[in-house]
Amino acid sequence: MSAKGFTEPVPLLSATDSAADVGLVVASALAPGTFASSLADRSVVNQGIVTGFSIGLHYLLTVATQDTMRGIATALAAGDAAGSAAKTARRHMVTTLIVDAAAIPVGLGIQRMLSPRPGEAMARGLLRQAGWRFAATGLGDLVLVGAKVSARWLDVRIGAGGRIAELPVAVPAGLGVAYLLERRRVLDTESGTVRRPSALRSMAVAGGIVGGVAGAAHAERLLAGQFARRAADKLPGPAAMWRVLGHGASLIGLAAGASAFWHRTMRQLEAGTAADQPLFAPDESERWVGPTISGGPSSLVPWKSLGREGRRHALAYVRPTPVPDPPAGTPDLSIATVMGEPARAEPVQVYVGLDSAPTARERVDLALAELDRTKAFDRSLIMLVSPTGTGYVNYVAIAAAQYLARGDVATVTMQYSKRPSPLSLRMIKAAREQNRLLWLRILQRVRSRPEPRPRVVLFGESLGAHTSQDVFLHWGTLGLETLGIDRALWIGTPYASGWSHQVTGEDRLDVDRDAVAVVNDFAQLQALGPQRRARLRYVLLSHDNDGVTKFGLDLLTTPPSWLGPSRPRPESVDGASPRGIPPGIRWRPITTFFQLLIDMKNAQVPGQYRASGHDYRPDLPRFISEVFDLPATGEQLDRIHAAVQARETVREQLINSRKR
Repeated sequence: MSAKGFTEPVPLLSATDSAADVGLVVASALAPGTFASSLADRSVVNQGIVTGFSIGLHYLLTVATQDTMRGIATALAAGDAAGSAAKTARRHMVTTLIVDAAAIPVGLGIQRMLSPRPGEAMARGLLRQAGWRFAATGLGDLVLVGAKVSARWLDVRIGAGGRIAELPVAVPAGLGVAYLLERRRVLDTESGTVRRPSALRSMAVAGGIVGGVAGAAHAERLLAGQFARRAADKLPGPAAMWRVLGHGASLIGLAAGASAFWHRTMRQLEAGTAADQPLFAPDESERWVGPTISGGPSSLVPWKSLGREGRRHALAYVRPTPVPDPPAGTPDLSIATVMGEPARAEPVQVYVGLDSAPTARERVDLALAELDRTKAFDRSLIMLVSPTGTGYVNYVAIAAAQYLARGDVATVTMQYSKRPSPLSLRMIKAAREQNRLLWLRILQRVRSRPEPRPRVVLFGESLGAHTSQDVFLHWGTLGLETLGIDRALWIGTPYASGWSHQVTGEDRLDVDRDAVAVVNDFAQLQALGPQRRARLRYVLLSHDNDGVTKFGLDLLTTPPSWLGPSRPRPESVDGASPRGIPPGIRWRPITTFFQLLIDMKNAQVPGQYRASGHDYRPDLPRFISEVFDLPATGEQLDRIHAAVQARETVREQLINSRKR
């Protein structure tokens, strides 16, 4: 580039680097926002993943958009082919700048015209984001041109001989835009609860991710090119055609490899959840499982068919009286000891594993036969439980119900998957239909019994909440009332649950607003007041900092309602999960999706016994008592809290000892 003045044509929009440079401008402008706080702390690696994937995707989408806009400009400029090459290049540059400038108001107009609506279709959000992308790309290109012109002007001004004009300006220009965008925004200084990881180390991780993806893409292009050259030498057809086929072969190979890896991993996971790993002794099912528990000596459900989680569930039931000669290290936490009064009955636990029968209908028949064998319908309370993906049932919830009912309770659970919940999303439909068949038949049996009939309540955690709520999809709260579900408690309901959106969104004729509530902690439930609590039947306990309850695909396109102006302010509550959403959190295209993806992952990491994120164990005794109408004195509730925590400690010690 000449430094003599502005008389010579300057290739500000060269075909080889313009789109890539614009991508760098936009990605750099949005990179600082990836460090903004979200629901929970992020490690350096987590932050690197958020930053790397966010700016990488912004870069790729911007490059594709800029290529599209350049194509439009080329088509518009092609009408007049007369003149020198310099005039043609100048005309193309001017046309491109006009298209860039026009894209800004057009894109913003599309955004405004397609403003977010509650429950909108994702296609509407994608169109709105396409408008934003064209506006951001047009602005990024104009910023790039302005930065290049400014660098050339400064070069001429100080006589740098082209050294300044030739410096890369895309990233500095983008960071300058970032400063203007972020300087007035409060990120997380007001909340003071979420720590930022090291920016330098996180950027190193992000650079590794972006570099790895770029390197893989470069290697794939080289392979496709090599394939095209060799094929064109020996077979008919141009190299360009064979290059396309080479890319297709690479994609097919990648898909085949990913599929093989996926299925192998799933088989390993399922084998692990089915493996028989005794907690106490090889004969534990005969020694430590009572007659009213599935898998025991007189059970119709074979012990090995329960799976790992079903066997642990069977061993963890609350004994009505102290056990003579208990296993080493297990304290006396029987119903009589903890409640300070005799148990009314032996708790019933029916659990049918995925391997207990070959079909859903046969598993339902087996569950009903087991309910009859254990005389579950003679209990005053039947608790329908939908487990998480692996078949796990929250031990604290079951133990709390057994304590509070003084043993006069039957729980029934059917496994629908052997995989962790994030990998069991394809099983939701099967779980819904299996639950629906079982529960309808149970409720039918209950209605056919003479008075007094047992009350039927429902409990679900995480994916278990989703699969149990799906039974009543499009039925609102009226469906539960009509079928005879007296009460329900769901904890950590995933954002993808359609029923939860239906009963908490816009008014519906089949939803009784007074019958359902979403709360963060027990104090919020109490704050509803005695009249509302008397009408309350169905409670969703969802921590404000639980990423599972807030992560969804529509975060890519639509600002969520929980980040709206009516968001609750942060507030600490003794012994409970923190309330509210930090004011510094705001929705950012693409970035918020990856932030919440990490928050969802981190919320499910096992940790200390505390009410926070996706851990609801300390909340459960009081919620079970209140929601299921199982009264206890304050002293008894305190003893239940201590007992279930002690049980969790012993359980974790036993499981960890078996891993070593």
